Amino acid sequence: MDDESVIAKGLVERIGIEGSVLTHKPTGKDKYVVETPMKDHNIAVKLVLDALQDAEHGVIKSTDEIAAVGHRVLHAGEKYIESCLVTEDVKKVVRECFDLGPLHNPANLIGIEAVEAAMPGKPNVAVWDTAFGGTMEPKAYLYAIPREYYEKYGVRRYGFHGTSHSFVSKETIKFANLDPKTAKVIVCHLGNGASISASVGGKCVDTSMGLTPLEGLIMGTRSGDLDPAILEFLCNHENLTISEMLNILNKKSGVLGMSGGISSDFRDLNAAANDGNEIAKVTLEAYAYRVAKYIGAYTAAMNGVDAITFTAGVGENAAWLRPMVAKYLGYLGVELDEAASEKACGVEGIISTPESKVKLCVIPTNEELAIARETLALVK
Repeated sequence: MDDESVIAKGLVERIGIEGSVLTHKPTGKDKYVVETPMKDHNIAVKLVLDALQDAEHGVIKSTDEIAAVGHRVLHAGEKYIESCLVTEDVKKVVRECFDLGPLHNPANLIGIEAVEAAMPGKPNVAVWDTAFGGTMEPKAYLYAIPREYYEKYGVRRYGFHGTSHSFVSKETIKFANLDPKTAKVIVCHLGNGASISASVGGKCVDTSMGLTPLEGLIMGTRSGDLDPAILEFLCNHENLTISEMLNILNKKSGVLGMSGGISSDFRDLNAAANDGNEIAKVTLEAYAYRVAKYIGAYTAAMNGVDAITFTAGVGENAAWLRPMVAKYLGYLGVELDEAASEKACGVEGIISTPESKVKLCVIPTNEELAIARETLALVK
């Protein structure tokens, strides 16, 4: 962490199912792949630690060199809005939020407990994905439903991609040389999952995802905002349960559904649009339109904006998308430098002209670095 350099990175896939594989890539060395059955996370974590200490492929001599372990944890409800050391109470909160984050929280807890078993006594830090949205005011996070549902079940807007939004909003302030106390920044985290945040001085004012990551922008397979009455209408006509309908909204909607099944991958959709496919073209126009509408709403929420930043897989790499969004922002005095935008793919860059009244930026997100920084701050 002295120079924040990556010494190794890796991925474990298909835990608990056939075809489990660990990929380990030490910086400056060849990729190391282990294909072996991993029935649970305990075995997976042990294999990760073995790879890190391997005589040939490893980067440390023993786990004594690991000072702490940072974990991305999805949901803490309203209990924690800052990263914290993992305690029994923290694990209890992760458990209590299983129904708020059914896909992520159970897996997050399994990961924490697997590391605790592998390295007893080593500090673990929980970096909450919902923490960034924790600074929103009630006017931004409350839904207009009977208040008892908020009081009984915590039904409110939480926002997600928080680690990314927090990192990129702060990096934007530094990169664009803005006032760290008053800078008004909109971050467009555009990937297969997509969300937009508004922050003042790095503190979240509003963000587009809600109780779950289903609210907000059109995404790869998620619908984003829609009239809630659509659920009852389609359930009745198609004889679906609410669970089946939500599965459709999460996994079969977004640009995949809207395009008639062409793809959830924006590269495929762009290629189809360039080949003259009208449905693909309209789908991408709808996507860019929704992004621009949220930028407009969040500019109003902050009474101005100093910088708008594109990040995540699509935001960082799809230079073709940025003009589609920027064309709606003339009223803000935004001027896109298309040549600069073409160059800024996967790298930091200012992509607005010197005359633009609002700075447009591309800043790659780095959730791993953000988690490492939070972890170091809590254990040093």
